[in-house]
Amino acid sequence: MRKLLAAALLLVSALSFGQNKVQAYIDTQMKTNPDLQNAIVGILAVDRNGKEIASWNADLPMLTASTMKTITTGLGYEVLGPDFRFSTKVAYDGQIKDGVLNGNLYIVGGADPTLASRDTIAFPIDSIFGIWAQAIRDAGIRRINGRIVADDRIFENETIPDTWCYGDIGYDYGSGTTGLNFCENLSYFEVAPGLEVGDPVSIKGVYAVDPEMTFDVKDVVTGEPKSGDNTEFYATPLAPSGKFLGSYAVDRRVDTIAFSNKFGPATCASEFNKFLASQGIDSKGFTTVDQLEYTSAVPQQEELNYIAETFSPELRRIVKVTNTISNNFFAETIFKTVGRVLLEKEKGEPVTGVTYWMTRMAVNKYFKEKGLSLTGYTQRDGSGLSRENYVSPRFFTKFYDMMSKNKDFQEYMHSFPGPGRPGTLRTVLRHGDPAVKATIYAKSGSLSGVRCYAGYVDSKKKGLIRFAILTNNYSCPTGKVQPKIEGFLEALGNYGANK
Repeated sequence: MRKLLAAALLLVSALSFGQNKVQAYIDTQMKTNPDLQNAIVGILAVDRNGKEIASWNADLPMLTASTMKTITTGLGYEVLGPDFRFSTKVAYDGQIKDGVLNGNLYIVGGADPTLASRDTIAFPIDSIFGIWAQAIRDAGIRRINGRIVADDRIFENETIPDTWCYGDIGYDYGSGTTGLNFCENLSYFEVAPGLEVGDPVSIKGVYAVDPEMTFDVKDVVTGEPKSGDNTEFYATPLAPSGKFLGSYAVDRRVDTIAFSNKFGPATCASEFNKFLASQGIDSKGFTTVDQLEYTSAVPQQEELNYIAETFSPELRRIVKVTNTISNNFFAETIFKTVGRVLLEKEKGEPVTGVTYWMTRMAVNKYFKEKGLSLTGYTQRDGSGLSRENYVSPRFFTKFYDMMSKNKDFQEYMHSFPGPGRPGTLRTVLRHGDPAVKATIYAKSGSLSGVRCYAGYVDSKKKGLIRFAILTNNYSCPTGKVQPKIEGFLEALGNYGANK
């Protein structure tokens, strides 16, 4: 009798394993793994009907890293729509007489994240500047007896969220968005090593550098051969100064490196001022609205005389880049723009001075109106760089369910990268079944001690599967955690393919 009972239990266990190898993988390969013993892992995968396929700490809010971008870009599709375009306008105050503008010229930002971007989706900045310059000529202006003013009032002057780490904000991924962006709010520098180890390193600004900025480079030295690029850069929006630290290997070639620019609006005005001068239209220099307010009254935006408007590519193209290469800057701009548009719909009039706090409140209200519980959801920024973003696997799957009902859902889902395809998942499941890999659409996310994936498995046999796997606080190298995470992704893909 005991033998029969034991055999029956073994049979039930085998059937359970055969029916759901995803949960079995979690139980046998992840929960028992020594490298994950001190980590916090949250997993949830649900089928098209919301039935759980696999679960582990599904309701625990956890750090998201860049998987947060899937929520931000989804909000972009929901609130703005895939055809949305950011705009930038040119206007003036004062009077035009005998070809002279006795007043200031304004570049009125609409937070276009692609303005002067080096990404291939962006329109060439010389073409945009050319359109603006022609509009100035068409208005009868041949000289400006005033300044080029960067008008970034659409957003509050908070270049970065207050929850970002100071050590991140100098790098290209920590640039932050403004009401008038330029070159993704990055500055480009040419970096060249000295002739000998210990020599000073040459660092020269080559493009999109605010001329009012000063840079301290004395603490950057030429490093040992094969030591690589260990340069660091620190800057804040509080003062126009930056500091370089670290080393640059003696055997490295001269390279152009991008670092964060906290004064994007001023840089835009400066670069356009130089362009106008090259076209024979002189002015008295450039400034920003904030600086101008110290010396004179600044007209409200609706009081200006508008003469030109240019547009970004469609949001769908910006979202594709955001998710494929994990562009923090694009994500932050989408997030705050969602907040602005939600506030404008509520108030029935244009809104300026939008802050992160205002955006968070507007988004929370939107989710409640859509019937999406805020349990397990705290969003502090758009990109996931903040370490105060906490989202549970269950919230991710519920959000993805909401998105699956969007009329442009397929386009949204296909903005996610996947194993073996261009983007941040190119090397994931390198030796996996191509047919299985083709069904996975997921966004990765990484911070120190954080590795996450979230998205969909689009299976012909099982339908649309929604999932999130969030791994936090592991103390081992990421290379030891990654195989277990990929094992889960492969098990889920195989489940969808019914293998």
